[in-house]
Amino acid sequence: MKVFNTIATVFLLGVLMVSCKQETIQGDYFGQEFEVSGKAAKTSAPFEKISATDSLQIQMIGEIKEVCQNKGCWMKVKLESDDEVFVRFKDYGFFVPKDAAGKKVVMNGAAFLEEMSVEDQKHYAEDEGASEDELAQITAPKQTLRFEADGVLIANQP
Repeated sequence: MKVFNTIATVFLLGVLMVSCKQETIQGDYFGQEFEVSGKAAKTSAPFEKISATDSLQIQMIGEIKEVCQNKGCWMKVKLESDDEVFVRFKDYGFFVPKDAAGKKVVMNGAAFLEEMSVEDQKHYAEDEGASEDELAQITAPKQTLRFEADGVLIANQP
C-alpha cells in the first residue's frame, strides 16, 4: 500500500509541475529579449486596475491584428477578451515585420490608458490607408488601451 501511495504522490506532483509550467513560445525577438512569464496577461483585466495616470509593468499575450505598413512602428493586438491594445515600441527603438498580422505575440513593457486625440487618430488612420471620408468621421478623442513594449516575441506559428 505504501508503494501505491508513493507512486500516486509522485504522479500528482508531476501533474502539478506540468500544469504550472510556463508557456513555451518559439519565435523571434524584437527589441530587448526577456523570459516569458507564466503570469503573462491574455485579457484586458490589468487595465481595469489602473487609472488614466498610471502604468503597469507587465507581459501580455495576444494575436497581432494589424501592423503599421510604413515601417512596422506600431501594431494592434487582440487579446482573448476581444479587446484591442495599441502597441508602440519604446523610444522608437525597434520595429516589427510588416507581415506579422495573424501571429501570436508576447509583449514585455508598460500597459496604460490613453485618451487619443483626433489628430493622433487621424495620423494612425492615414498609416492604415484610410480614405478622406473615413478620416472625416474621426471627430472626438477616444480612450484606448495602450502598451509601450521594450521587447516583443513574435511566434513562428500563428
